[in-house]
Amino acid sequence: MPELLNARVEACYQQAEAFFKRSFPRPRVSLKLRGQKAGVAHLDENLLRFNLQLYRENSEDFLRQTVAHEVAHLIAHHLFGPRIKPHGEEWQLIMRGVYELPPNRCHNYAIRRRSVTRYLYRCQCQDFPFSAQRHALVGKGRRYYCRRCKATLVFTGQQSRE
Repeated sequence: MPELLNARVEACYQQAEAFFKRSFPRPRVSLKLRGQKAGVAHLDENLLRFNLQLYRENSEDFLRQTVAHEVAHLIAHHLFGPRIKPHGEEWQLIMRGVYELPPNRCHNYAIRRRSVTRYLYRCQCQDFPFSAQRHALVGKGRRYYCRRCKATLVFTGQQSRE
């Protein structure tokens, strides 16, 4: 599957080179992006990072739209320099003029969220679900207070998965 992605990156570069009648340095491509983002262009490193899971689940649109979207960021950077807006008129020009694609800022791929553990803290008037990070800070001595009753929040011993 990564062969198709690399081939699409190359095709996008060839389209841009034919359109602008100049060559562009090819980026490194990584498939080590996780989370909600489908792709990221690291301009100063000439690096494209793609989310392999989202690519697998949305391959047709991903190859057509997401790859062109990220390549357009690098092309815009090479043509217009570092002071342009990420999704500004220069980037939009490349999306519309070179790739004949809508300049969509965001994807609409379904994202599976990881389950998260919450730690239940309580004061005199209400309950507060704490993240694992905040719970660890309490373990290191940090105190949290209720804004309403001003009491110290205390761990109930209960956890839940969201």
